[in-house]
Amino acid sequence: MTSILVVEDNPMNMELVVYLLKANGIEVTQAFDGLEALEMLSKSTFDLILLDIQLPGMDGMEVLKSIKENPALQHMSVVALTAHAMQGDEQKFIDAGCIGYISKPIDVSNFPGTVQSYLK
Repeated sequence: MTSILVVEDNPMNMELVVYLLKANGIEVTQAFDGLEALEMLSKSTFDLILLDIQLPGMDGMEVLKSIKENPALQHMSVVALTAHAMQGDEQKFIDAGCIGYISKPIDVSNFPGTVQSYLK
């Protein structure tokens, strides 16, 4: 079964993402901040990480940097999941190590297919 770590601090966004993924047969683990995400990554492996960029404390870019600098984690595929919608942001996330970018608010009809496209 496909397993995704969702890192999202907004409970409503988390609920929507989890619902959409589970409805498509994906196992979901939830982390509500960067430190919790890194702790979960030290215990489990995931097929994909959906990472909010605006997180309390350690932001998503710091989490991404920690993942990419850790030899045990750097192979993990990370997709930025964020309300940052300024021109150039997508390229900034790709340059930092993300394999893609999904903007919020989430397009409910396209989200499952978009996530599937990022799975190996």
